[in-house]
Amino acid sequence: MTPRRRPARILIVHQNFPGQFRHLSSALAARGDEVVALTMGQGGDPCGARLVRTQAEHGTGAAHPWARDFDTKVIRGHATLRTATALRAEGFVPDLILAHPGWGDTLFLKDVWPKARLGLYCEFFYRAVNGDQDFDPEFARPETLVERRVRTRLRNLPQRLHFDAADAALSPTRFQADSYPDAIRDRITVIHDGIDTEALAPGPAQALRLRDGRTLRPGDELVTYVSRTLEPYRGIHTLLRAWPAIQRERPQARLVIVGSRGTGYGPAPPPGEDWASLFLREAGGAIDPGRVLFLGPVEQAVYRTVLRLSSLHIYLTYPFVLSWSALEAMATGCAVLGSDTAPVREFVTDGETGLLAPFLDPGAVAARAVQALSEPALLQRLGAAARAHVRSVADLRTVAIPQRLAWVDGLLATGARAGVPPV
Repeated sequence: MTPRRRPARILIVHQNFPGQFRHLSSALAARGDEVVALTMGQGGDPCGARLVRTQAEHGTGAAHPWARDFDTKVIRGHATLRTATALRAEGFVPDLILAHPGWGDTLFLKDVWPKARLGLYCEFFYRAVNGDQDFDPEFARPETLVERRVRTRLRNLPQRLHFDAADAALSPTRFQADSYPDAIRDRITVIHDGIDTEALAPGPAQALRLRDGRTLRPGDELVTYVSRTLEPYRGIHTLLRAWPAIQRERPQARLVIVGSRGTGYGPAPPPGEDWASLFLREAGGAIDPGRVLFLGPVEQAVYRTVLRLSSLHIYLTYPFVLSWSALEAMATGCAVLGSDTAPVREFVTDGETGLLAPFLDPGAVAARAVQALSEPALLQRLGAAARAHVRSVADLRTVAIPQRLAWVDGLLATGARAGVPPV
């Protein structure tokens, strides 16, 4: 008989828990591990973990603008250090710490628990060139290349400080893993966060009545677009610049946009503006406002219905972290027209599991969309292939959770690679 594994003590650190640890935390708790989550967030599902909240003090602000980001992360790390010290005084000693290193919360935890294994969630390592920061000239920061390199190196510094102490790391995509230097890339295992392909699946689409009284019905020609925030990083400008041509060539088509008019990753719009409104004004009379529906953030049931009603789903992104929504749309059986950027190409093969068009070329996006909408058989074939692909590489129950639990067990079975980071 195989001896029964001792339940492990696992500490998960994420600034807005559960974040990317949602499914893994629930799975660890379900199998009997003790899961404690350290977070500065105020809401969210505990996902089987005991939540321990920590509070950062407001700093006075570093003297130099380049140092402000690092200063904030040290403040957060100090706050988490105090909370961790109190946990240790209660007798909590984790076998394993799982952490997102991007916000600085984990900077000093190996000083508190030097024998704990440390597994990092490596989301993205910024690059000064050939990455998101120099991809779209229209929204480039007013700085020299040297200044951008210096700023980027300082932005990545908190992550680098984790590398000596980390035993292993995890990334959801090859693109994200490959953004890291070789020193950590060799320790990164690529396993997707997981897509619930049972909840997000093709099905009979129901009519959806909107708050303004309009209704979306099965059989309508609907072009859908989803982003947490409607901003240039996710191509809202390219989409709205492409729409007049799509609208002209497909007179029955409507554009359905899901997402908040805030800013998440890139530069903020001018004061008092939001990016979507700005680009709608830029289009002027070329866009029929009655054929563009902004739903705002929506609940899961509405989101699923929108995807099931979709004729064509457009997903655009800089060379940056791939949104869950891209694979969720594919899992639902949507035909996806994506930007021809590295994170999208990892999952969408042009003509096989979707279609691709240059991000910076609204005319090409429009032409590809018009072509696809005129070929219902193509849309059906692409949607079926997209779902099959997501199920094979990122299904939550059959791929992501089993592989991530095996990764955790591998970490638990080995000694810590490094103790306190070297001075």
